[in-house]
Amino acid sequence: MRCSESRSKLRLAASARVPATLSLLAALSACNTIVLHPAGDVAQQQGDLVVVSTALMLLIIIPVIALTLLFAWRYRASSKTATYTPEWDHSTQLELVIWAAPLLIIICLGALTWVSTHLLDPYRRISRIDPETAVVSEAKPLEVDVVALDWKWLFIYPEQGLATVNELVVPAGRPLQFKITSSSVMNSFYVPALAGQVYAMPGMETQLHAVMNRTGTFYGFSANYSGSGFSNMRFGTRSVSGADFADWVARVKAGGNGNAGSLDRATYLQLEKPSEKVPAIRYASVAPDLYDAILDMCVEPGKMCMSEMMALDARGGLGKAGIRNVEMLAYDKHGRQTVATVNSNPDAATRRELAWVRALCRQTAGKVPDRSMSAPADLRSLTGAGLAAPQSVAFDQKRGASVHSLQISRD
Repeated sequence: MRCSESRSKLRLAASARVPATLSLLAALSACNTIVLHPAGDVAQQQGDLVVVSTALMLLIIIPVIALTLLFAWRYRASSKTATYTPEWDHSTQLELVIWAAPLLIIICLGALTWVSTHLLDPYRRISRIDPETAVVSEAKPLEVDVVALDWKWLFIYPEQGLATVNELVVPAGRPLQFKITSSSVMNSFYVPALAGQVYAMPGMETQLHAVMNRTGTFYGFSANYSGSGFSNMRFGTRSVSGADFADWVARVKAGGNGNAGSLDRATYLQLEKPSEKVPAIRYASVAPDLYDAILDMCVEPGKMCMSEMMALDARGGLGKAGIRNVEMLAYDKHGRQTVATVNSNPDAATRRELAWVRALCRQTAGKVPDRSMSAPADLRSLTGAGLAAPQSVAFDQKRGASVHSLQISRD
């Protein structure tokens, strides 16, 4: 009785495997294969590279697996037909096959990698729209400045003078140039239908050149963990025709419902604060120098830019006189707020120092922009630590009475 029950259970289990297998295959057939069937030519070439590389590797993997199973069966302990040769240890023909086949595949993969690495370099402007259409030399790519925020994406269209949050709209059939940076931590900009992922890093700019070949709605996200809101750091990507893109730009510029107005530095500082699941936001206008300030890490009022600090470093630094300027580069959440608070209401000495430093950075020996003082007459003394200090600087050029001397310490 027990044996019959066991057999029936086994039959039921075996019969259940068939629909389970079919349902699994059905689920796999519904998988999104956007990486292998994207909407952009660059992504398509990358997908083809994956397929070709896999096929080349399978040329050696499949025979090795097949021969392993064959040898295990043919030379099993119970076999009566296999030849037993315990003294055999070498075959020149077999050695040639074993080493020549992988070597040829490695050569092919190396050549393929070398060519594709240069052709698909994200910094390289694309030379074709699709395999049949080349990019004309006078074609101007659409520039989109991308900023990874916590935890959302900011897209600035400098040519159109507008910006969006968590919404990327591009025209199909036009070369695209993305300039990518981050506001705080490293992220990764990735639209599978467009091209491969490119890292976004604070204080640095990466680039991506690509094109969309067909219209449609796709998705993009961050492919690099960046904090608690990382999983919701996604944005919609729409590829539209050239006419529809022009209409979309006109609607955003016209304002209306859902429009957030103008994106200036003050608005950006509020937008930069961490937030999750942010809906799409549109700005009808954007400050022309906002992206450069984000990249230079000096959006906050009174904060010293990286380029200014590097200009000072290249000329020898400022010694102890530049301590405040170094503090202005603090970008952590505590140091940045402290410096912003101090510089928002600077005293007279701080204003003089800031004006003096900016005059040095801009290599202007005349008046500084706020006309509070003039730059040192001799800039050569800023070529190394321990050298003579700059000439005394008059704060009021008309009177010539108030003179301030900044000494550079040997320490």
